[in-house]
Amino acid sequence: MYFVNAPFFLRWMYPNVTWNRSRLDKKIYLTFDDGPIPEITPWILDLLQEHQIKATFFCVGENIVKHPTIYQRLILEGHRIGNHTFNHLKGWDTADDIYFQNIELCQQHTQSNLFRPPYARATKSQINLLNKEYELIYYDVLSGDFDLKLSPEQCYKNVLKHTKNGSIIVFHDNLKAIPRVKYALPRVIAHFLEKGYTFDTL
Repeated sequence: MYFVNAPFFLRWMYPNVTWNRSRLDKKIYLTFDDGPIPEITPWILDLLQEHQIKATFFCVGENIVKHPTIYQRLILEGHRIGNHTFNHLKGWDTADDIYFQNIELCQQHTQSNLFRPPYARATKSQINLLNKEYELIYYDVLSGDFDLKLSPEQCYKNVLKHTKNGSIIVFHDNLKAIPRVKYALPRVIAHFLEKGYTFDTL
């Protein structure tokens, strides 16, 4: 189970992470988790470049190592980079010392002050320690693009229904998200540009 829109009780339980930016500004923050990979990240970059949009990519360290040319393109085209651990570890299931070492290994490549826990699952004690070095970025709109049971149309509707000023939207540049990202992302961009929104990096 996952929440498309972060409910109040989660925000209350985790007050020291970032769920959204200012609601006063008509801005949206596109974020992409798990890349870079050749099967989808370049396609996303081409689409963003076509609309002159910048986004924030939470990169997995081992994918940076495997695909350095795509990673360099992210940087050269002005997108923001965030740390997403080196091996996409779930904090709940990982001993603190191993988890923090894995984050540091990724940090050697990302050099970022932004961190997003894979699966949005880190313990409160892990979050408290990480907060000393990073801004922990969660979300208020989870597209559901990773959900193989979700239709591309519903993925698109998820984002439209819950996005508002300051929303941090999560898409994924990973293999299982491809059909939903390719359907939803261009439509999301077109819809919110037409509504007068701008897109920015975190």
